[in-house]
Amino acid sequence: MIDKPKTSLIQLEIDGPVAKVRLARADKYNALNVEMISELIEVFSWTAENSVSTKGSLLSKDGTPYLRVVILSAEGKHFCAGADINMMRDAGANTPEENRRDSKRLDSLFNTLWAHPCFTIGKIQGVALGGGAGLIACLDHVVCQPGVKIALSEGKLGILPAVIGPYVYRRMGSANFRRHAMLAGRMDTTEALRIGMIDSIDESLDVSDILSEILTTGPCAVSAAKELTLGFDRWEGDDESLRKWTLDFTSRMRGSDEGQEGLSSFLEKRSADWIED
Repeated sequence: MIDKPKTSLIQLEIDGPVAKVRLARADKYNALNVEMISELIEVFSWTAENSVSTKGSLLSKDGTPYLRVVILSAEGKHFCAGADINMMRDAGANTPEENRRDSKRLDSLFNTLWAHPCFTIGKIQGVALGGGAGLIACLDHVVCQPGVKIALSEGKLGILPAVIGPYVYRRMGSANFRRHAMLAGRMDTTEALRIGMIDSIDESLDVSDILSEILTTGPCAVSAAKELTLGFDRWEGDDESLRKWTLDFTSRMRGSDEGQEGLSSFLEKRSADWIED
């Protein structure tokens, strides 16, 4: 595994097949500035490149585990207060081309996280506003402390959550996205759980159960599940073509090394090679 990226606003710790990523700008409530966004893109890209799914192997040549899980958390009182105030101030003076460039950088962050081949977990405290809500929407499993407030707050500034929109829309659905984008108010964890923006509420932010569960799932199957879901989301063909595509997908997975190992281990009544005994 190649050396970790060097960062100042993001902390990255590798614990076996788990990458722990922490926002480390607590004095600014982990607000997203250009440097933090760029570092997050670099970290998420590096962890994706060093995942089991990308490498096609559980271990590197020196026996180091490739990555299967990414856990995103934040230092301090709040998870992420959205865009940095200086970025918002600059946006008012920027040309349309400059604002588009900044938006493209932000979209690259969210898409890199949303398309990440590993299973991604979020541990959320305090507030998650604007871009912070966008990060939540891109994660596979989100646990929040009871007092967390989440908001698509852009409307209060006379703008819209367009860049984070595709990811939040997929998370909470059309009607809920439309309503919360218009209200731009803070939703509590009860509402966030009800509409599917988060997955559980826990004061201690304990993710040991979900972590143990995902590490028993084939790592390439995790990544392929994302590919399968995206295929359903974007399908424009007829039902017959969709059925054929799913048959081809199933055949590919069953014929893969991981699929063969999973079926063999089941028939032989032993643990698959990706499960630590």
